[in-house]
Amino acid sequence: MDSSTIVIDLLLRKYKADQKWTRIVLEQLSDEDIVFSPTPESNSIANLVAHISGAVRQWFDTAYFGAPYIEDRSKEFERGLQMSKEQALELSNQSYDCIIQVLEIMKANPEKLLEQPYLNYPAFNGALDNQATILEMLLHQFRHLPSHTGQIIYIAKMRKGHLVWDY
Repeated sequence: MDSSTIVIDLLLRKYKADQKWTRIVLEQLSDEDIVFSPTPESNSIANLVAHISGAVRQWFDTAYFGAPYIEDRSKEFERGLQMSKEQALELSNQSYDCIIQVLEIMKANPEKLLEQPYLNYPAFNGALDNQATILEMLLHQFRHLPSHTGQIIYIAKMRKGHLVWDY
């Protein structure tokens, strides 16, 4: 087994686990819990789910599945963002399904890990630029998305006090 297959398999396991834990948590919440913000300056679970979706759309859905590139993602962080539990579940599942789909493409074609799908786009600001490879994007999200999964779990525990993990 070559190192690219090992990395892809590890990423697949990690993203599938994060998808599972996020789903388990969201299923235990109400619509009110989804839009609850611990402080006026804090993100709600709705904000976090929208942000995960925006990141996945920007870095993977656009490059591999033709979604339009969105430059202004500020709506992800609007105070009072409304989203139902069902919408949060659907958006979360779509996001993780997209990453898993890209990883399956990489598994079948590991040479694509070094592709730079955004070279023809204007320069980006942020942690990644338009010269980033698919591998860089996957590793960046490997660090980025679990932090938001943790925030979702923490806010859910604030609301529920106890979460059930036996699924």
